[in-house]
Amino acid sequence: MAKKSGGGGCLVVVLVVGLLVYGYYKWQHGSSSAPPDGADTGGGSGRYVALGDSYTSSPRTGRQAGTPAGCERSDDNYPHLVSAKLKPAAFADVSCGGATTAHLTAAQKTDNGTNPPQLDAVTADTTLVTLGIGGNDVGFFSYASGCATTHPNGSPCKDRLTAGGHDQLAERIDATAPKVGAILDRIHTKAPKAKVVVVGYPTVLPDGDGCWPALPFGAGDIAYFRGELEKLNKMLEDQADAHRAGYADTATPGKGHDVCAASDKRWVEGLLPASPAAPLHPNARGEQGMADAVVSLLKLP
Repeated sequence: MAKKSGGGGCLVVVLVVGLLVYGYYKWQHGSSSAPPDGADTGGGSGRYVALGDSYTSSPRTGRQAGTPAGCERSDDNYPHLVSAKLKPAAFADVSCGGATTAHLTAAQKTDNGTNPPQLDAVTADTTLVTLGIGGNDVGFFSYASGCATTHPNGSPCKDRLTAGGHDQLAERIDATAPKVGAILDRIHTKAPKAKVVVVGYPTVLPDGDGCWPALPFGAGDIAYFRGELEKLNKMLEDQADAHRAGYADTATPGKGHDVCAASDKRWVEGLLPASPAAPLHPNARGEQGMADAVVSLLKLP
């Protein structure tokens, strides 16, 4: 009996260590997880609805798609690419640049028209929903213009955003988590047959110190924002897991395709885009990479 008990104890230790290693791997590397089973979408059946912010709408990468024009929704963004692969009976892309979680349940005024509450597009016959949201709630990109520095090793934004021992971005990520969870619950209520996929943000910043002065952010700010973007994606993955949704990891396949990569390799453009895109946003190549992550998750042929 003693031997058997000891063997069981070893097994428990091995399992615990394995789980800890797996958890560390997920934190460091991210992972995709398929959504629970739902109604089929594709091949002329089902209804796909895409919700999200500018990383979903993809400003300036293609031709204007849908209204209002102020949402800067392109016809080559990842929802359109996923839809072209799926071929659902119906497709609605209501993503909009500048959207926060609030704009999923309330109208969003833009410089050129008003976008209705995005959740209005989710109906009982919807069979697939993708959601890319959270970055504007945290405020990542609103800080970009204030981070430029003439000091390659500087960290003006980190110094300001962590002053007094409070990490403002980390606190905003924590505050956004229940909002994302509530939206996922609303989607399930409105579309009980739908598969739901949360789409994470691609890799924007490289490992290491960055590429000053092409991207005029100091090494300290590069490391800080890179870490905060990882926290945002981890939060989105956790909320997907907790609210019966899948998670499409676009950061892992986006490694090496950040703003500092060669112009023919990058998925995300810098402050002065070399390909059609908004600054610090995905280009057409990046949207294709994000679409591939969603398609892979859905196990399409």
